[in-house]
Amino acid sequence: MRQSQPNPHSNNFSLFAGRLLRPLFIIAAFVFLCPLYPALCAERPCGDAYVTASIGDAVNLIPFLASDSTSGSITGLVFNGLTKADKDLDIVGDIAEKWDISEDGTEITFYLKKDVRWHDGAPLTAGDVKFTFEAILDPKNGCPYIANYKDIESVEVIDDFAVRFKYSQPYAPALSKLGVAIVPEHLLRGEDLRISKFKRDPVGCGPYIFRKWNTEQYIILESNKDYFEHRPYIDKHITRIIPDQAVQFLELITGGIDEMTLTPYQYFYRTDTEKFKAHYNRYKYLSRAYTYIGYNLTDPLFRDKRVRKALSYAVDKNEIINGALMGLGEPCTGPFFKKTPYYSAGAEGYAYDPERARLLLFQAGWRDTDGDGVLDKDGRAFKFKLITNQGNKDREDIVTIIQRKWKELGIEADIQIIAWPSFIKEFIDKKNFQAVVLGWTMALDPDCYVVWHSESSKKGGLNFVSYKNEEVDKLIEEGRRTFDNKKRVEAYNRIHEVIAEDAPYTFLYFPYARTAVSKRFRGIEPAAAGIGYNFIDWYVDPGDMRY
Repeated sequence: MRQSQPNPHSNNFSLFAGRLLRPLFIIAAFVFLCPLYPALCAERPCGDAYVTASIGDAVNLIPFLASDSTSGSITGLVFNGLTKADKDLDIVGDIAEKWDISEDGTEITFYLKKDVRWHDGAPLTAGDVKFTFEAILDPKNGCPYIANYKDIESVEVIDDFAVRFKYSQPYAPALSKLGVAIVPEHLLRGEDLRISKFKRDPVGCGPYIFRKWNTEQYIILESNKDYFEHRPYIDKHITRIIPDQAVQFLELITGGIDEMTLTPYQYFYRTDTEKFKAHYNRYKYLSRAYTYIGYNLTDPLFRDKRVRKALSYAVDKNEIINGALMGLGEPCTGPFFKKTPYYSAGAEGYAYDPERARLLLFQAGWRDTDGDGVLDKDGRAFKFKLITNQGNKDREDIVTIIQRKWKELGIEADIQIIAWPSFIKEFIDKKNFQAVVLGWTMALDPDCYVVWHSESSKKGGLNFVSYKNEEVDKLIEEGRRTFDNKKRVEAYNRIHEVIAEDAPYTFLYFPYARTAVSKRFRGIEPAAAGIGYNFIDWYVDPGDMRY
């Protein structure tokens, strides 16, 4: 690390005394200023900072080029899109006040809110919307989500606050996908987005303003006091980069951070104390995400479907869920969220069956011909590297279970735990891996083109396992074209079943979100969307403010 992170909770007496007296000053100031600012005082109090932790640093803060979770969480606070999901996961307007859809479903006209401004004071207009989607569709920018927008035929500026999208054919997920964050034309026109300083110094229109990024240390955001919805009540949002969840927990209980995702052990044992419960709330809900083992289908070891199926039958999901996760997960069999109709109950689930796994491996020609305990074929031992990212205790635990189960069949997996930046840039993006344990967060719409269509296996695409199936391609296209939800359910159920049969992934589990948040933050209202959807409404009472 090039610069050490200052400790916000040092034992310096003057700092301690200042903190002791600060609540009194805040209350006095608040009482004194209320007559001067009745509108502010009628609402919730403003102030304090929210400090969270991430196991990996951000990579790129241009929103449509951000494919990692840390970058996504930061850009989600700095930028806005035309639409967004509300607490019930329904699509509503964000910077769009309303929209009209043509009868044939090929044209959508958005009418923008007129009080949205960029953080530098410039108004956000339809020109910014047009510029954003043209940038997404420009192949040289390498947007990993370009497939979501390839059917956009044109983006027409009607006036400063009205913009029309014309599609070459109906596109059912349009309203959801058009929620991608808008970027400012006046700052990015003529820029090469791949090297633009904007990727590390963004200017958005969202509830928080980017202030500072100290690589591998922290990212600081400050509340946008002119935000069009209302000023966020929490003044600062700070993300600290702490690659180890054990260290994160120490920072949590000593006050260095205010929120973290708990490991199962931390959730059940480290937090089950009166002292912890007095200062923190825990939240648990099934995440719209799944964890999987992905096989690089360009590697000769994994080209035979029987081998991939054998590897899936050899993994005991229940042992992973009950052992590594301590019950905080549910089995997963495919790429759609379990609580939606798109998830097929009839898909192959690969219940633990080591005998069936052995038979499939035997049929595929794998035998232990030299008696060394490792299967071999044509002179090649069944050995490969299984990688995952550093800092995720769940994944670090489950790879050892997977390794042991495969070893029982005569398969040797060499585990490598890799730091997040290198993991993404040097291994995943370059398809430089054999097998990987990773996870996906699922979008609201079931459209899965960017992960499962064969076109997305090209360089820069998110289909980095190189899965290709003509029937799945066709079904993905059909699911995009119809607005008939019954037909969409049928298409995605079949996609689920075909992918499960092909076994390019061993789908493992849906994890439960396990979040601890300091009790000084109020206004948290758990809903279908989780807890962070209304962050601008969170607040801290004056007497509890720390920063």
